[in-house]
Amino acid sequence: MRNDKENIIVGKTFDFALQIIDYSEELRSRHKYEMCSQLFKSGTSIGANVWEAQNAESTADFIHKFKISAKEADETTYWLKLCEASKHYPTPDKQLFLELTSIIRITSKIISSSKTR
Repeated sequence: MRNDKENIIVGKTFDFALQIIDYSEELRSRHKYEMCSQLFKSGTSIGANVWEAQNAESTADFIHKFKISAKEADETTYWLKLCEASKHYPTPDKQLFLELTSIIRITSKIISSSKTR
């Protein structure tokens, strides 16, 4: 059941998705459609899975959705690093990497602590 109290990871992943949308639009404006699509999907999926986990049917379901979110975060890191390393793509803002690192740490902690319950 969804908890109406402020949820840090829900907020962080939602805000991160908005940042990914902005960067994806920059890629789209430069006609980098393939990378835009990959990054948009993985970067917004992080928060979508965290959001969905808030209504998990069981602890196992909750953990599963957070594991999917963690995988999407890893994939997003890959796409951002490719953009950063390529001379053909605009360099992502360092804040994207900082936010993503924070999300990965929090997500890992949530998964770990949920397993011990």
